[in-house]
Amino acid sequence: MAVVRPPSIPAYGARAFLAAGHWPTLLASFLYFDFCFAIWVLNGAMGPFISETFQLSAAQKGFMLSVPILAGALMRFPLGVLSQYIGRKNAALVEMGLIVAALAFGWLAVDTYDEVILMGVLLGIAGASFGVALSLGSGWYPPKYKGLAMGLAGAGNSGTVLAVLFAPPLAMRFGWQAVYGFAAFSMLLPMAVMWFAAKEPPDREHQSLRQHIACLFEKDGWAFSLLYVVTFGGFIGLASFLPTYFYDQFKVTKVEAGQLTMLATLMGSAVRVVGGWISDRIGGVNTLSGVLVAVAATLTLCGMSAGSLAASTLLFMLCFACLGAGNGALFQLVPLRWPLATAVAGSMIGEVGALGGGFIPNAMGLSKQYSGSYLWGFVSFAVLALLMLVMLRVVQMRWTRTWVERGGRAPAPAANGLPINALRRPA
Repeated sequence: MAVVRPPSIPAYGARAFLAAGHWPTLLASFLYFDFCFAIWVLNGAMGPFISETFQLSAAQKGFMLSVPILAGALMRFPLGVLSQYIGRKNAALVEMGLIVAALAFGWLAVDTYDEVILMGVLLGIAGASFGVALSLGSGWYPPKYKGLAMGLAGAGNSGTVLAVLFAPPLAMRFGWQAVYGFAAFSMLLPMAVMWFAAKEPPDREHQSLRQHIACLFEKDGWAFSLLYVVTFGGFIGLASFLPTYFYDQFKVTKVEAGQLTMLATLMGSAVRVVGGWISDRIGGVNTLSGVLVAVAATLTLCGMSAGSLAASTLLFMLCFACLGAGNGALFQLVPLRWPLATAVAGSMIGEVGALGGGFIPNAMGLSKQYSGSYLWGFVSFAVLALLMLVMLRVVQMRWTRTWVERGGRAPAPAANGLPINALRRPA
């Protein structure tokens, strides 16, 4: 029997959105991603402490900060495939259990720089959560709400805020190794919520491994991945590097460096939801186009404002807001392009895209070590953003002829509830 919506409730209102899906699963997905993201960037939040302990060079700092990002990127796709066989909820619980074990190792056994690098690899387990979290959270929602649902689940990258806000004071008082122990206990909260509140969405498909990885052999998959190198790679790379940047460049305290980073990353996390919401209305392609221009401009200005702490902080906040909106816009498009394999496609895109996050700490460290300035690290990533803008404007002409409406809007649903163009194979 059809449910008639009272005229007082707008078609895209909060109540209509919540009624369209299963909000406890969306909440569990948000917390899962939020806490995993905090763990993923933990070494970045404690970068000044670790660097001081081992007297690291600029290049060593960049490498240390890039290891968790690269490890997390490489672990995303296998977890996405696993989730298709055991379910996204079960895959999330398995991953969180492994994270707790890894953090226990960090608390009890990490005492040398080589062990910090090994710990960075283990922290990468937490970085694998992305595709599963977004697919689990949005799986109960129809196409017209996918952008907003994915934006809300993806806002879990606000875990960066938790890391940079709490890790430096705890490290100052108890030592940076003890922070791993505190983080292990904190993971019990998202595990409990996932266990009791989440329900596996009904959109799970039993497909062959070849079908699961089909997006690896499609041009669209790589186009999305390269765009994500800028939007998410920029977010995670800068979030990991900023505490070290503020501490080294402006001589603030380690705690103040974390607080300044929090201001920037909070903007990126909050605006991600807005990016998904805007994309549902004007289209993900249109939103991404504006984002890439803004990211290139703000990154260049960040590199040129190294003499002013206030100007740098404001520019980083604006840059992170643009990156967050870009993440939301890109993942408004993913479920439209791969409606039956969103988790695996999201994991593959997230894997390649997150690999780009390892570029920033290394580029910054090398730029500082060999030129005496961080400017060329910023400029190199700004150039990459502009190159991705050119690519987007080329590929969107084919996208709008095959699986998405003009500007990247969702096509009208077919009788089976799937987007009409999603059933057509792109040329």
